[in-house]
Amino acid sequence: MVTLISIELYKIFRKWRSYIGFIAITLLILLVETAMYFEGQGFLNAQLRGLDAFVFSGNLLNGYLIAYFVMGALVIHIPFLITLVAGDLLAGEATAGTYRMLITRPISRFKLVTAKFLSGLIYTLLLIVWLAALSLGLGLFLFGSGELIVFQNSFIIFAKDDIIWRFILAYGFATLSMSVVASLAFLFSSLVENAIGPIITTMAIVIVFVILSTINIDFFRDLRPYLFTTYMMDWRLFFDSPLDTGEIAKAVLFLSAHITGLYLLTFYLFKRKDVLS
Repeated sequence: MVTLISIELYKIFRKWRSYIGFIAITLLILLVETAMYFEGQGFLNAQLRGLDAFVFSGNLLNGYLIAYFVMGALVIHIPFLITLVAGDLLAGEATAGTYRMLITRPISRFKLVTAKFLSGLIYTLLLIVWLAALSLGLGLFLFGSGELIVFQNSFIIFAKDDIIWRFILAYGFATLSMSVVASLAFLFSSLVENAIGPIITTMAIVIVFVILSTINIDFFRDLRPYLFTTYMMDWRLFFDSPLDTGEIAKAVLFLSAHITGLYLLTFYLFKRKDVLS
């Protein structure tokens, strides 16, 4: 299985589209951090407006704040970058006409689908790791470290020794949520013979679900707990104090169930697939 995954990863990174996500993330982070370098104090002052009764000291405009801001701005946009690769994992074989050759090799369909699926998840992980390394690493290099100010439901300041573990878990959760998108694109990739369809369909579903999650009507509010997009931004739960472990566990289980279910459905459909070319 390790050899199959290695082959699939080689095939992924042999295509130029696989680097679009890394290039896009790099450019966006460089632009954001450049803007913050010159205008960051104004951004921080705007966030602190209305808190004149408090006296703040230390380096508040630091790499942790920049990384937190970047993560909130980019995580919701990363699904499109992931679908560019995940939507092509199986459909690309159909386009190239290599399905029959793959299936006639001495490997089972189960191993073939699993290797491609895991390769898609590894690509997703690498994309998030790149986001973390660049935003957090470059942010700390340019702005230094310090306390982290978080503006969510309440105003929270985290000490320097209470931050890194929160980012590690938040990036891990972001990987899990993005893996649902990869799994969905992988499912659609097994149904068609061109990667454009899975990419467009997956992004359409994500966009529709995000819109439904924001409509304040009773019917849609009742529907929100069943939409995976509702949990995509729950990485912010790791920056609450105290942690709401119940909500975190609920989100992790929900997203994990989606990934497992989408994988099993893809395998079932691919196993029954009649490959003619």
